[in-house]
Amino acid sequence: MSSEYKHKNTLISVKVDTESNISTTLTLLKALPSTKLAISVKLPDCNARKISTAFKVSEALPYRKLAVSVKLPDDPLKLKLQYFHENATFATVVCMKPSPAIEFSGTVGAKGVSFGAECRYDTARGKFRKYRAAIGMTSKYYHAAFILADRGDTIKVYGLYHFDKKQKASAVVELTRKLSKNENTLTVGGLYTVDAQTTVKARLNNTGNLAALLRLEVKPRSHLMISGEFDMKALDRPPKIGLALALVP
Repeated sequence: MSSEYKHKNTLISVKVDTESNISTTLTLLKALPSTKLAISVKLPDCNARKISTAFKVSEALPYRKLAVSVKLPDDPLKLKLQYFHENATFATVVCMKPSPAIEFSGTVGAKGVSFGAECRYDTARGKFRKYRAAIGMTSKYYHAAFILADRGDTIKVYGLYHFDKKQKASAVVELTRKLSKNENTLTVGGLYTVDAQTTVKARLNNTGNLAALLRLEVKPRSHLMISGEFDMKALDRPPKIGLALALVP
């Protein structure tokens, strides 16, 4: 459960989970010109190691965004630099310690086609610990993507098609292949907008898992969601039922 309160340039966010952990974040927008200050505390383990502070300078240089975060006392200092262009972005993260880990990510795209990649290099071991790449295509009626993840061990292919201009009815297909285990997972789904307040979603995969979601708008920007899921290959098991309510004043 989470709630937010905003007053002028101050934003307070409080989250409570099922284990009675309370996370509170205080964000000061425009504390300085082009600067964002955020302080977060997690209870009941409220000590110095649970307090983090982040500074973000959105216009340090033209088309650049500089972010520095500090976690005390054991976590390393991280330096993040992002470069933005009309058709491309580039980001790098460096952990400021004797043997830092360096992360790179970037995207390039134009006219409905985009390509992105990211990697993580561990200087202590001299190896790439993570890398993945993706290419996507989009138009008015369809979206498609090809993703190579888990250091080349997982291949994912997505496809989304809208049947009308208002996108009231849509169908989606996802195919995932795990090369190391020689496993394939196929998932098909659909979305239908009954009216301005009601939306229905459903999905089914090749393992027999069927899930559905009904979303109702009880008032502007506030929604009631009812979900259900069950295994078609194990009908003796009780289905899973979920209920969620999102209220925005």
